[in-house]
Formats: sequence, structure tokens, C-alpha cells
Amino acid sequence: MTEPDARRWIVDAMNVIGSRPDGWWKDRAAATAALVEKLERWAAAQGANVTVVLERPPRAPIAASVIRIAHAPKPRANSADDEIVRLVHADASPQEVLVVTSDRGLAERVRSLGAGVFPAESFRNMIDPRGGEMHRRRRGDPD
Repeated sequence: MTEPDARRWIVDAMNVIGSRPDGWWKDRAAATAALVEKLERWAAAQGANVTVVLERPPRAPIAASVIRIAHAPKPRANSADDEIVRLVHADASPQEVLVVTSDRGLAERVRSLGAGVFPAESFRNMIDPRGGEMHRRRRGDPD
């Protein structure tokens, strides 16, 4: 899949993390930090404007110098989705935004505001084509 031309990316963190069964559920905080690290590298290499949206603030601060980390004001069901919709709605040019998610309900909501949608699994493969550190360790591959 070729990389689409987007001015701004808004990433549904848990949707991207959950797109690959690599053991992320054993340590959500580590999986979130790993996603931010991958997004930082990818955004720097591509010159991409990326905002990743979390369900809640991380317990341990996650450093980011290239991307923006956002979170829902109050953690609850679909709170990250609501924050993504709020960000798209507040954008002066939502047609220049690509939301990374495979959540059908969220996709419908942001499309109705003019944003595009990019599948979470395809995005994960684009920013982390080797399959992730946890996956390599489980198979016994070298780092």
C-alpha cells in the first residue's frame, strides 16, 4: 500500500495497537510507549504532522518531540473516539486530515466532517513493517 498524501494524521492509538496480536495486552503502557516511539521515527522521516490520541493520560509520561500526544479529557467508553471527532471538528481544513482507525462508527463520524480514514492495520504495517519487537522476541528472532 502506498502512503497517502495527508496534511495531518490523527491516530486512534488503541485501534492501531490492537491491530496486531503481538502481546500488547500484557502491558498496555509499554505498547503505547512503543507506538509513540514508532510514530516519532515515522513522522520525522516523512515530515508528517501526527497527533496520536490515547484513551487517558499515560501513567508514566511519554516523551514526544515530533508528534503530538492527546488524550480524552475523561476516560470512559469511546472517549478517545470522541476526542478524535472533536479534533477533526475543530480543524479548519478537515479534508486535509486522515484519521487512522478501523472502528466503523468512528470512521463514519469523521467522514461526515470531511476527514479521510486510513485502516489501522495498514498504518501499523506502514510504520512498523518488521512486525514489532514483541513478535520478534516470541519467535526467537535476533533484535
